[in-house]
Amino acid sequence: MKLYQVLGFFFLLNQIGWATLCAQPISTTSGPTVPGLTTPGPTVPGLIPVPVSYTHQPGAFRVSASTSIEADRQLSGETASFLQQAIEQLTRYRLPIGQPAQPNAIRLRIDSTMITQREGYRLVAAPGALTITGHDKAGVFYGLQTLVQLLNQAGPSYGIASCQIDDYPRFSYRGMHLDVSRHLFPVSFIKKYIDLLASYKFNTFHWHLTDDQGWRIEIKRYPALQQKAAYRSETMIGHKKELPHRFDGKRYGGYYSQTEVKDIVRYAAQRHVTVIPEIEMPGHALAALSAYPQFGCLKPDGRPGGPYQTATFWGVFDDVFCAGTDSTFTFLENVLDEVVTLFPSTSIHIGGDECPKTRWKTCARCQARIKAEHLKDEDELQSYFIRRIEQHLNKKGRQIIGWDEILEGTGPSLRLSPTATVMSWQGTQGGIDAMRQKRKAIMTPESHVYFDYYQSLYPEEPLTAAGYTPLSKVYAYEPVPAEVTAGEAAYLTGVQGNAWSEYMDSPEKAEYMIFPRALAVAEIAWSQRSQRNYTDFLRRLRLQEPMLSRRKINYANRFDEVTDTVTVSNNGTVQIILTTTLPNAVIRYNTDGTIPTKDSPEYDRPLTISTSGVVKAAVFKDSQQHGRVFQKEFTISKATGKPITFTYPPKGNYRPASMLVAINGVNGTSRYNTGEWLGFQRNDVEAVIDLQTVQTISRIGTHVLNYHWQRMWAPTQLRFAVSEDGKTYRDVYEQTQFSINGINPVEAKFKPVHARYVRVQAMNKGIIPAGEYGAGTNAWLLLDEFIIN
Repeated sequence: MKLYQVLGFFFLLNQIGWATLCAQPISTTSGPTVPGLTTPGPTVPGLIPVPVSYTHQPGAFRVSASTSIEADRQLSGETASFLQQAIEQLTRYRLPIGQPAQPNAIRLRIDSTMITQREGYRLVAAPGALTITGHDKAGVFYGLQTLVQLLNQAGPSYGIASCQIDDYPRFSYRGMHLDVSRHLFPVSFIKKYIDLLASYKFNTFHWHLTDDQGWRIEIKRYPALQQKAAYRSETMIGHKKELPHRFDGKRYGGYYSQTEVKDIVRYAAQRHVTVIPEIEMPGHALAALSAYPQFGCLKPDGRPGGPYQTATFWGVFDDVFCAGTDSTFTFLENVLDEVVTLFPSTSIHIGGDECPKTRWKTCARCQARIKAEHLKDEDELQSYFIRRIEQHLNKKGRQIIGWDEILEGTGPSLRLSPTATVMSWQGTQGGIDAMRQKRKAIMTPESHVYFDYYQSLYPEEPLTAAGYTPLSKVYAYEPVPAEVTAGEAAYLTGVQGNAWSEYMDSPEKAEYMIFPRALAVAEIAWSQRSQRNYTDFLRRLRLQEPMLSRRKINYANRFDEVTDTVTVSNNGTVQIILTTTLPNAVIRYNTDGTIPTKDSPEYDRPLTISTSGVVKAAVFKDSQQHGRVFQKEFTISKATGKPITFTYPPKGNYRPASMLVAINGVNGTSRYNTGEWLGFQRNDVEAVIDLQTVQTISRIGTHVLNYHWQRMWAPTQLRFAVSEDGKTYRDVYEQTQFSINGINPVEAKFKPVHARYVRVQAMNKGIIPAGEYGAGTNAWLLLDEFIIN
């Protein structure tokens, strides 16, 4: 094994986690199963999700024009027809249905005694017959999906190696979300999306239908929702961080008629996908209030609120439904009464997230409600709101799902019913709290399964919301928190991936952002934890690519491109480790900033970086370049690799494993969760860099990240000071204004001085002011890369 392969191994362990990589791959009798990075033998099929077990046997079953389909009477004609259509689309053979005892038949059976797990199935392929036996209709359907995947990988002979596959899901809830409020998608795409979910054994489609930027479902009792709330005057272009905001000047909107909704729900049900609608409340209500302003709060002087308009850009807005007037609840209950007639799902999602309390604090009606209901504050008023809506839906025989904010509220009368489900998005704590309260939970943390984040650090990536969530990070996510007991974990019903559409303005863009990351969620949700292996997942994913292409899915095939890790050793040496997951490939690189070719040096060991410049690299296989060109810029200074200490350490997701990130020669980027930025909350920053010898310096620099939309605020004051002995410091620079809404580069130039120690002090903003996102909470202060020359 080459050195760079060994280093790549440890890089993957760091990115994916020992537990996942060391899991045993799928079991097979055709050869040994090797833990870790070893890929199973070639007889293991390219199935996603990976099944519980696969046993290879001699021979093969071949689909031909003479093959027939037989189905038990308990199965609807739709099940056999689905298989018939899928085979016809692939092979052009239209197989006859319902001819028993035919040779070379595909037989569909239900036997809950043989297959004991709900939604489970057994697929047995042998010369002359292929039998799928399910515990129930859903089990048979998932067996068909496995068969379709096998046929797509069978080649022109349509031969399936004789085998036995036993399979069943790990979680009962396996969901994918789609936001249609920010951008509306046609019915044809919604159906295509449902087809893809069914192909990978998802059983839930979470349809986010209302938000500040548009109301997307017809409610006959309130026609202004269709006439006004479904449209916005224009849409922001570019990113919301760019100031001033730019707009396209074009009216945008639309909605799904009740006829279309019924058709989509029926279409999904035929594919064993439950559609759960989300009607947002009490926040994210601007679109609804633009149509019915009477349901907004009173102004401080008692006048009606507003005027309101459907939001034209992305964010969280202070205008929410008024909790102090019964007419608001009448309106929402009437809306939900129509919704439940359209969606037979047991649960209805009512949102409950990101509700600012600004208007409630000054609304006389809301304050009167707090007093009348003996509530402590506006947070308990939200709990009252959610509980009242839940009671109405419970009377209709439905249960609620809500984002983890629905757990707020402590009084006995404010507690949710035991049937409520908490969808944990802000992290895992909401789900943990729900499970400990013996309440159902669904894990969907923003950190791992939000697909509006970048999946690559390459600058060519299309614009999206923020952050960095590569396929490897999605796959590494384990829904069962280590902190819960086995009894508590029993309340975890499943996991969901979320697709927020602020920057997904077309079906093609949505597909690029969602796939193949959704396939990683599919495997997390269905497959047993012990079966998951990232290297083998990539092998199977590559085998899925022809099927994705045939189905015209604009998936992101970027997962084998070069990735990197930058390290700083104790002696201050900076190195970059390059990695690719493409088998039998090499990485070629240049350190002079030029694009590598097939004749460039082959990477075989970490590259030591001693001067400023740009490293470029690419993956080559059989002398052909695969994927895009990787590049990493280094700024080497007198601070690079030197000891650094912080009076107060960084916190949360912005606390790197090593503080040397601050002086590793790499600047933090706008994709702020890559591990380069150091974040501080509540405390000011005081860092001291030890140059180890007294030197002459005349420049000190750093970078400040100013993203108010992510609660990141520039310091109120930034100071640089120098010292020769580490005790007596003198200031050399001060800055109090940071005008860029994004990364603010700071470069202090001063007359040359002698110094060994450089002190950086930054005063935290503290509490976020009223009217800003996250008002009343603690601001983050993010810094990166101290440069001294």
